Amino acid sequence: MGRFGIIGRWWLLLGLIGMVNRPAFASPGDTNRPRAAVLTVQDAAAVVAFAPVFPVVRQMVEQGLLAFTAATNTTAAWRTLVTANDVVGFKVVSAPGALSGTRPAVVRALIESLLAAGHPASRIIIWDKREVDLRPAGWFSLAAELGVECVAAETAGWDAEKSYESPVLGRLVAGDLEFDRTDKTKVSRRSHVSRLLTGRITKIVSVAPVLSHSVTAVHGHLAGLAFASVDNTLRFANDAGLLAEAVPDICALDDLMPKVVLGVGDALICQFRGEDQPMLHYAVALNELRFSRDLVALDALALDNITQARTAVKYEGEKPVKTELYLNAELIELGIADLKQIQVTRVH
Repeated sequence: MGRFGIIGRWWLLLGLIGMVNRPAFASPGDTNRPRAAVLTVQDAAAVVAFAPVFPVVRQMVEQGLLAFTAATNTTAAWRTLVTANDVVGFKVVSAPGALSGTRPAVVRALIESLLAAGHPASRIIIWDKREVDLRPAGWFSLAAELGVECVAAETAGWDAEKSYESPVLGRLVAGDLEFDRTDKTKVSRRSHVSRLLTGRITKIVSVAPVLSHSVTAVHGHLAGLAFASVDNTLRFANDAGLLAEAVPDICALDDLMPKVVLGVGDALICQFRGEDQPMLHYAVALNELRFSRDLVALDALALDNITQARTAVKYEGEKPVKTELYLNAELIELGIADLKQIQVTRVH
């Protein structure tokens, strides 16, 4: 449940967001603590007509890994992150598809680099929650081309011994571990972790786009990791307040955030409206890849991109994005949400 009780943390949060003249990502606590580190690789040739240029993206991945790890070659770079015995799970955002979600070119470049470093293909998995999202987005095809696996978390099944529990009751649906076909009114307070995480994947590389979301503000690393990893999530899905509590707590589970060795922000394109639907008229090319161990910081930077783009292209009646989820994530020390505390190093 994180480091704070539900009631205690919400009182802290209410106090923070109630303070006047605070920036959107006001950081609670000591402002002198170490900053989050994000390395950004930028190349103006990375995207043409909103399509990634793979040779450029591949080179950007190599640049990013070397600069991020301070290694002299990519084999040494990967060895600072994973061992040959690790099962490395590349977490993608598949529901929006290949245009607006995680772009296959970025993951292909990362996996090709890891394979070239000598990591066994049998120990590499591309994953997200549902096969019905992964397959049409092309992830199973990409995995077959590279000789690695693509696995849906729900297909792997849910672990009865490991779960996130909260007071919020959710009506169970087919696919949830405790779903009972003879009693479709059954509810539960528990969300079970996928056996893909509890039994197979030992290290996670999260790759998420800069994409808007109506409830979580960013269709990014934190929400993507939390929702893909557990069942019984409908109880939170459309309530920003519940998500602001649940997403950080789920990410803090032993089989999630502690296994994350690298976050890669797919900032080739920022789609600032449209969510799961490709809307390139609400998109701008950023031509960037971002590397960090801090998923909160990556989401904070993505949210800043979305906010700035919306300011430049106004939409009447549009509500401001909510940041409580990211403040909560910082409160339980998952990462840094305050933009002033994120140190961005740029490589061109």
